[in-house]
Amino acid sequence: MENLAKKYNPKEFEDRIYKMWNENGYFKADPNDEKEPFTIVLPPPNITGQLHMGHALDHILQDILIRWKRMDGYEALWLPGTDHASIATEVKVVEKLRSEGLEKDQIGREKFLEKAWEWKEEYGGRITQQMKKLGNSCDWSRERFTMDEGCSKAVNDVFVKLYEKGLIYRGNRIINWCPDCLTSLSDIEVEHEEKDGKYYYVKYYFVDNDDEYFTIATTRPETIFGDTAIAVHPDDERYQKYIGKKVVVPIVGREIEIIADEYPDMDKGTGALKITPSHDPNDFEIGKRHNLEEISCMNEKGIMNSYAGKYEGMDRYECRKAFVKDLEDKDLIVKVEKTEHSVGTCYRCNTVIEPRISEQWFVKMEPLAGPAIEAVKKGKTKFVPERFDKIYFHWLENIRDWCISRQLWWGHRIPAYYCQDCGEVIVSKDKPKKCTKCGSGDLKQDEDVLDTWFSSALWPFSTLGWPEETEDLKYFYPTDVLVTGYDIIFFWVIRMMFSGIEHMNEVPFKHVLIHGLVRDAEGKKMSKSLGNGVDPLEVIDEFGADALRFMLVTGLTPGNDTRYQIEKLEASRNFANKLWNASRFVLMNLDEKATLEAEEKDYKSEDKWILSRINKVTEEVNKNLSNFDLGLGLHKIYEFIWNEYCDWYIELVKPRLYGENEKDKNTALYVLVKVMKDMLKLLHPFMPFITEEIWQYLPGGEDALIVSDWPKVDIDKSYQSSEEEINFAMEIIKSIRNIKAEMDVKPSKKIKGYFVPKNQKYKEYLINIERHLDNLINLEEMKIAVSKDEIKEDAASSVIDGLEIYLPLSELIDFEKEKERLAKEKEKLESEIKRAEGKLKNKSFVEKAPEKIVNEEKDKLEKYKDMYQKVLDRINQINS
Repeated sequence: MENLAKKYNPKEFEDRIYKMWNENGYFKADPNDEKEPFTIVLPPPNITGQLHMGHALDHILQDILIRWKRMDGYEALWLPGTDHASIATEVKVVEKLRSEGLEKDQIGREKFLEKAWEWKEEYGGRITQQMKKLGNSCDWSRERFTMDEGCSKAVNDVFVKLYEKGLIYRGNRIINWCPDCLTSLSDIEVEHEEKDGKYYYVKYYFVDNDDEYFTIATTRPETIFGDTAIAVHPDDERYQKYIGKKVVVPIVGREIEIIADEYPDMDKGTGALKITPSHDPNDFEIGKRHNLEEISCMNEKGIMNSYAGKYEGMDRYECRKAFVKDLEDKDLIVKVEKTEHSVGTCYRCNTVIEPRISEQWFVKMEPLAGPAIEAVKKGKTKFVPERFDKIYFHWLENIRDWCISRQLWWGHRIPAYYCQDCGEVIVSKDKPKKCTKCGSGDLKQDEDVLDTWFSSALWPFSTLGWPEETEDLKYFYPTDVLVTGYDIIFFWVIRMMFSGIEHMNEVPFKHVLIHGLVRDAEGKKMSKSLGNGVDPLEVIDEFGADALRFMLVTGLTPGNDTRYQIEKLEASRNFANKLWNASRFVLMNLDEKATLEAEEKDYKSEDKWILSRINKVTEEVNKNLSNFDLGLGLHKIYEFIWNEYCDWYIELVKPRLYGENEKDKNTALYVLVKVMKDMLKLLHPFMPFITEEIWQYLPGGEDALIVSDWPKVDIDKSYQSSEEEINFAMEIIKSIRNIKAEMDVKPSKKIKGYFVPKNQKYKEYLINIERHLDNLINLEEMKIAVSKDEIKEDAASSVIDGLEIYLPLSELIDFEKEKERLAKEKEKLESEIKRAEGKLKNKSFVEKAPEKIVNEEKDKLEKYKDMYQKVLDRINQINS
C-alpha cells in the first residue's frame, strides 16, 4: 500500500494541501436550512500590515473554531477582509510620493486618491497571501474591504441615520490632535506611556499685592500662554478667601480670576490648578462651566503662535526650555521636581498628542453606550474570560463623545455638504443637486474623512449585505464568536457592540474570546523598537505552519499572554515527527488485500482500552472547545496521541501484527486505523496540514479530512474494566523498567518475577496481561504468590496499586562484576569530588572567576556527591 514520505517535510505538502482545499470549495459557506450556522468575522488587518505573531495567534484560534464547527455539521462561515487604515495608509502613500519628489498637496486630492488605490492594489493583498500560509480556512469568495462599494454604502447610511437621530453632530470641542499626522484622534487612538517629566512650581502674583503670589504646579509650562483662570475647590479652606480675586499670568501679564470649582483635588499638589481650556480636556469642561475665554497658543503643528509673544515660531518643546529659563531669571519659579507621569501619544506615529479645540464631527455616545452595557449585563454577549467585562463596563460607563472626523484624504469622506451661498449644512447619502434651503447649486463636500473605526464598527453586518436585507444577513447574523486580543477591546469590540444593537437591534456576536499577547522568551512584549519580533513566515519556512500553530496554542489559556520559545517550536516539530512515523508504521502494515473489519467479540483488552480512551478524549475535547479552552483541548489530544496511541497501543499490538493469526492481525489493524482516523479528526483544527496529508493515505480517506465528520462520543464504547486492566499493565511495565534502570540492567535482559496481587481481580488481570509483560519487559517467567513470605531469595521490589512486585537480584545482576564496576565508579567520583572541593576552596578562583562559572562548579560538586551516595547505597545493598 502506498505510504507517506520517509521523512516529515511540511514544505513538500502544505502549499499543495491548501490549494486542494481552496480549489474544491471546502472553505465556502452559504445559507443552508438543513444546517445550523456558525459565523466568525475576521478582525480585518490593515492593508499596510504584515503578518506578525499577534495576528498568527488570533487567526489560529479562529481557524480552530471554524474547522471544528465545519466538521461538526455546522454551516461554518469565516468571513475575511482587510481594513483601509486611514492614517497608516496615508502615511505610506505620502512616503512613496516623497520618494518620487512629490508632496500630497502638490498633486491634489483626486490624484492622491488614485495613488492610494494603486498602492492598495499593489500591497494590500500581501497580508491575505500571508494568512493563507497559516492555513486560514476563510471563505475567500466573500473577501471584503472596508472601502468596497457595499461597506461604503453602509457607512453613509449609518452616518445619515445617526445624524437624523441627533446622535451625530458638528461642534467645537477639545480633541486629541497629532501634530505630526495633522489629524484628530479619538480617545482610544491615544496610547498612554509613562514618561519622565518635571513639575514646575510657578508664581502667579496677585493683581493688588506684589508681595503675595499663588503657586501653581504644571508639567506643561508652554501652555501658560493660554491660561484664563486659576481654579480651587470651594471647600478648600486655604483658598476660600482668594476666590474672586485676580492674579497675573507670569511674563504674559494677562489678569485672570481665581474661581471655585469642584474638579481640583485638595490633596494633590498645591490643590490649585491653572485653567487652560484650549489645551486640556478637563480644563475645557471647567471653562464651559464658567464661560471662560478659550486661548489656543499653538498651531496645528505644535508651533507657538502670536499668543506666545516673543516665543512665536518656536516648537512647543523649544518654547518650554526658553520660557522656563526666563521664568527662572525673573524669580518666578519656586521649585522644579522630577516626576513620572502618563503622556498620551499617537497610536500610529508615537508623537505626543496635543489637546486642541477644533470644529469636528462627533457621535453622541451616552445613548448608544447604555444598550451596549445592558446587553452584556443580561448575558446576550459573554466575555471569555468573564473578567474582561469589567474593562468593557469601565470604558462604556466613562465614555466621552466620539470624535469621528479625520483631517485626511484616504478613507470614507464625510457625507456632509455646505452651501457656499447661505451656509446651510446638508447631510445626505448622495450628493444633493441643490441647497435644500436656498436652492443654490454651489455645494461643497466636507473635506474630512471618517475615523477608520467608524467603518470597522459595522463589519459584522455590513459584510453580510446590510443595509439590504440579504439572505446572508438573515442566516449568518448575529455572528457566534469574536476572537480578539485584550489590547483592542476598546478600539473595536465596544464600537461593534453599540453599532450592532443600534442598527440591527441585536448584538453582533454571542461570545467574545479574549486572548493575550505573544511575548518573547523573557516575557517582553514583541516590538520593532526592541528588535525581538519574530516573523511567522520565517518560522513556517523552517518548521512548517502546523508546528507554529501547535506552539502558539500549547499551554494557552483564555485572556492570558503566551511566550514564543524556540524550544516549544522544536517540541512541536518533534510531535509532528512522532505522528508522521506512527502513521507510516500503520500504513506499512496495511496491504491492498487487508479487510479492515472487526467484531466486538474479537477485541482484546488493549483494543477496548484504546477505543474507550479515544471516546473519552473526544468527550473531554468537545467540552474544552465548547468552553473556548483550546490550549487544554490540544493538550488532551497531544497526550493521547503521544503517550497512549504511539508509546503504548502500537507497542502492545506489535506481536499481533507480526503473528500468524490473520483474524487477530486484522482486528488490530482495524482498531489502529479507526483510532488513527478519530485522533486525526480531533487534531485537524489545530494541525490541519499534516493531518490532511496523512488522511489522504488511509483507507477510506478519499474525501478530504477538512469536511469529514467530527468524531461522535459513543456511550457503548466505554470499556472500564479493560481500561483498568491495561492501566494496571502499564504501571507494572513502568515499575519494572525503573528497577532495571536503577540497577543498570539492560532493558533487553530477560528476567523472572514474583507478583503478589491484592485480590482475585488483580490476579486475573495479571494472567490476562502476561503476554504484554513478556513483550515489553522481557518477563520470561511470572510467578504469582499469595504473600511475600513465599519469596525466599533476595529481590528488588516495587509496589503499585493492587500489586507487590519482586524481582530476584540474581536475575538482575552478576554480583562480582557489579562490585567491580561500582568500585571503579566510587574511585572516579571521589576524584571528582576532591577536584571540585579543591577548586572551591581556592580563594583566587572564587573571587576572580565569573559568578556563573563558580555556581556551575558548585552544582557539579552537589551532583557528584549525590551520585557518590547512590553508589555507596548500591554497594551496601549488594554486600548486605
